[in-house]
Amino acid sequence: MDTHELRQLFRDVQEGRIGPEEAAHRVRVRPFQDAGDFAKVDLHRRLRCGFPEVIFGQGKTAGQIEAILRTMLSHGQGGLVTRVDPLVADHLRGAFPEGEHNALGRTFRVQGPVTDEPKLGRVVIVTAGTSDLPVAEEARVTAEAWNCEVSLVADVGVAGLHRLLHQLPRFEDADAMVVVAGMEGALPSVVGGLVNCPVIAVPTSIGYGAHFQGLAALLGMLNSCASNVVVVNIDAGFNGGHMAGLIARRMGQARLVAAQS
Repeated sequence: MDTHELRQLFRDVQEGRIGPEEAAHRVRVRPFQDAGDFAKVDLHRRLRCGFPEVIFGQGKTAGQIEAILRTMLSHGQGGLVTRVDPLVADHLRGAFPEGEHNALGRTFRVQGPVTDEPKLGRVVIVTAGTSDLPVAEEARVTAEAWNCEVSLVADVGVAGLHRLLHQLPRFEDADAMVVVAGMEGALPSVVGGLVNCPVIAVPTSIGYGAHFQGLAALLGMLNSCASNVVVVNIDAGFNGGHMAGLIARRMGQARLVAAQS
């Protein structure tokens, strides 16, 4: 239940369409709902945080994910699933033909009710290499789900720095950036020294032995000398896209309010 639904509920009580007891019941049961005996779906997260619960697909069966999604959709919310394996994706495509499967990013998304809300904020996602694209795609889908304008610039790592410099005009009006890199994880520091917005660094588990499945990139990013760089977990494209989306939405909302005043 978001603020719009809550206002509508109050109007329904005021105008006599439902009674106070029914309204109280709806508010009482809406915070969460059991989806079978394996999940309690947080239906108030959009009201508290501005965005609905996201389903982490890894370790869940296709049937469990379907039940959680159906619970969310039955309450007027969209649903985003991350870390979806191919067999689960096949099941979800059959169960939700309107859904959008991103095979590279391993996401599945069913959009909520269509609104005319404008895009809020601009997120630019950058990858060091082509091998980082799966993590970057997870970030892109997440930021788009939060209704941000998102663009992706791929394969501009520090081994060929001229490729990055060629893209600088695309970064100028970004509200937040997500920089995805493996190996030694140097790219976020370089980008951070070139832009005037927050940079969310996402280390990936791409690299050879001493890379330690992303630990080398993680530590390199944590030790960045660029003061506008913050770091999320290894391969955590969702977290990078989510944080960038929150920042960009705030900036976009502020511009919208300023334009209307």
